[in-house]
Amino acid sequence: MTLTRSQDGPDPSPDGLYERLAEFAGRSAATAGTGKDPVNLPMIRHWCEAMGDDHPAYRGPDAVAPPTMLQAWTMGGLSGHTDRSSAHEELFALLDGAGYTSVVATDCEQEYLRPLRPGDEVTFDTVIESVSALKTTKLGSGHFVTTRTDVRAGGQLAGTHRFRILKYAPVTRPRRPDPTAGSGAKQPKPRRPRPVVNRDNAGFWEGVAAHRLLIQRCGDCAVLRLPWLPGCADCGSPEWDTVEASGAGTVYSYVVMHHPSFPAFDPPYAVGLVELAEGVRMISNVVGVPYDKVRIGMPVRLEFLRVDEELELPVFRAGGED
Repeated sequence: MTLTRSQDGPDPSPDGLYERLAEFAGRSAATAGTGKDPVNLPMIRHWCEAMGDDHPAYRGPDAVAPPTMLQAWTMGGLSGHTDRSSAHEELFALLDGAGYTSVVATDCEQEYLRPLRPGDEVTFDTVIESVSALKTTKLGSGHFVTTRTDVRAGGQLAGTHRFRILKYAPVTRPRRPDPTAGSGAKQPKPRRPRPVVNRDNAGFWEGVAAHRLLIQRCGDCAVLRLPWLPGCADCGSPEWDTVEASGAGTVYSYVVMHHPSFPAFDPPYAVGLVELAEGVRMISNVVGVPYDKVRIGMPVRLEFLRVDEELELPVFRAGGED
């Protein structure tokens, strides 16, 4: 999730909160941390299955780990890490004490310097790179905290992972008026968020507007891909055309959304990872069946849902056999 940073808000802390926060820049958040497990084939296999990535480089006796797994080898899991420095805890305690108690991940950047292979023992060092001045976002006012983790294997730098979060004080929103109270005039339902349309995916949304679900096909190796990308992940070719999905699919995985509540949605509802008959997968709502009746392997069929006067979205209706 990426948040757009807006204008600086006024400094609410006459006692110099930001100056104290800024002092944490450059301090260590973890020194000589160790991965809880060596790089291993089972984790690589689980990752690739979840991501739908069947590249041959990640299988067999000469397998390497997918580069984007870089953070996976340093994560502490539910039990956490024991090698965090006191600076990390002090920074977050200071932010919490100032009322910035909520947190959301905003973006990350990774750089890959050498492949990780099964058996590699991973070590890492993390530094608090920066703490921003007060920023105002739609979620609320807060401070962006950026950390950089250097990941090593066998003493060699394998990659870096720069992670940014927002520690913020949530905006207090007024309660929505009860449409059954007072004059009885029904309040209009808030609109759904608009999809981000850019030069790389505009053709996909043009297809949706025409009630066609278009899948990219590499012009060189013919591999299909969805969501749309500017180039082929298998061979790197920038050439592509499209094929139209038949609309048939099955639920590959799903979650039921209960929280957080959002005005444009009515939880609980099911969000599915749908495997299309063509072999690619996409995320969308599963409709036509109660949320607690959605099951892995359930057949679904594409349909287009008009959510307001401007927006239609591809969704999948349960019971997809014709």
